[in-house]
Amino acid sequence: MTHSDDWKQKLTPEQYRVLRQKGTEEPFTGKYWNLKDRGMYVCAACGSELFSSDAKFESGTGWPSFWNAASKEAVEFVPDGSHSMSRIEVRCRTCQGHLGHVFEDGPREHGGKRFCINSCSLELKKPQSPSA
Repeated sequence: MTHSDDWKQKLTPEQYRVLRQKGTEEPFTGKYWNLKDRGMYVCAACGSELFSSDAKFESGTGWPSFWNAASKEAVEFVPDGSHSMSRIEVRCRTCQGHLGHVFEDGPREHGGKRFCINSCSLELKKPQSPSA
């Protein structure tokens, strides 16, 4: 799915603004910024697995923060010079959706990365409960 009308039908207006137009949600407002539930965070646009809750940590920034992606193939990195800043954009490798940015101020014990991700670009898939 690449046509903008298709994305507008699939995504909420906020998801479209963030994922397709490289927007940013307000800090401390997204549904996942302080959620502690376990599971796999997937792309809200295409469903690709992006981040495990095992790599999530509290950064104090108001956005979900992860110290690593689910796999090397999950995301891609693109230089971003917007807003007179030098940052590295994080995109979903499958659909090219804008997820957020990666910074070098994450937990040192996990390599020092902080993936600062917009909640609305994610959906949490909780683990299936075993049948009784």
